[in-house]
Amino acid sequence: MSLNDPNWGRGGSRGPGGGNQGPPDLDELWRNFNRRLSDLFGRKRPGGEPPRTPFGAPRFGGAGLIAGVVLAVWLASGFYIVVEGQRGIVLTFGKFAEETGAGLRWRLPWPIQSHEIVNVGRSRALEIGYRNNNVKTRVDKEALMLTDDENIVSVQFAVQYVVKPNEAQNYLFTNKRPDETAQHAAETAMREVIGKSKMDAILYESRAEINLAAKNLMQQILDRYRTGILVQTVTIQSAQPPQDVQAAFSDQQSASQDREKQKNEGEAYANDVIPKAKGTASRLTQEAEGYRQRVIASAEGDASRFKQILTEYSKAPAVTRERIYIETMQQILQTTSKVMLDYKGSGNLLYLPLDKLMQQSGMASAEAGRPPQPEAAPSADSSSRSRDRDLMRERGRGERP
Repeated sequence: MSLNDPNWGRGGSRGPGGGNQGPPDLDELWRNFNRRLSDLFGRKRPGGEPPRTPFGAPRFGGAGLIAGVVLAVWLASGFYIVVEGQRGIVLTFGKFAEETGAGLRWRLPWPIQSHEIVNVGRSRALEIGYRNNNVKTRVDKEALMLTDDENIVSVQFAVQYVVKPNEAQNYLFTNKRPDETAQHAAETAMREVIGKSKMDAILYESRAEINLAAKNLMQQILDRYRTGILVQTVTIQSAQPPQDVQAAFSDQQSASQDREKQKNEGEAYANDVIPKAKGTASRLTQEAEGYRQRVIASAEGDASRFKQILTEYSKAPAVTRERIYIETMQQILQTTSKVMLDYKGSGNLLYLPLDKLMQQSGMASAEAGRPPQPEAAPSADSSSRSRDRDLMRERGRGERP
């Protein structure tokens, strides 16, 4: 039995209520599909009349409707949205046409025009010498650099940059890979700055100056290449000697610190001793100068006194000799204790306290400048001393020839 047999699969019953229905006729389905497709595309009826609607009006073909929908969709595809912080770059047949700001924009649809969106508000970051924001993931090919004093140092640094708002087209079209160009420029700038710096300055002293110099040099390189990139910051994350020589460098640093410590201690000792020595030397110099002046003045005074004595001696030699003798004995006896012995008499010892008498005379001369005091009654000591003086005078008169 053929598959096109209308009674195939129907069990011999063809009426509407003829029991179990079989599968549809494929030829009939195909004819129905072709008829509907012809009606959809407006195939003319026999006699040349266009197809009409149920109300008798001519009906447009489905191709026009589809063409209108396609045209509307094509024109609507020219709308695009630029959010805040972005720039739109419109291209006409692949060539730069204009740059648009934030908002709803429209351009001619593709393939006449197209657009690119550039985010100028987002800060981009580069990692040189390490990856994944972890300085332990070292990339020695990028980090190892040569310093001015011929040492090797491992420098890991980060760069943050943005796209200049008015140069988004340069960022897109002037360089093929602008981000990779920025990375190469950052590495080149840092190597040049490190090559002009000392090892100690890189490790301990001048990181801020190195960051600023590398940033300025990197910006100059990027501007020369017209990348449209603005460098915001350059920050050294880690700077240290290579791992292979880390132990030797630590020993060298310890020795340098010990040297600086001893140097500082020596300078502190020198600052303490030198001023004292200079002060002592100045004091001795001043004392010597004073002694010299005193000796010279004393010698000049003695010479003048000797000349005066010589003049008086030439006038009265005997009187002058007696006076010189008395003054000399006075100077000698002022500093000694005196004991007088009567060796010509009966052998009785008479003590004359000349030292106390001289002391009393000195006290009397000192009290001469004081205001007058009420007179006191003579004491027993003063009366005894007066009797002793009288006895001495009598004995002196009795001993004379």
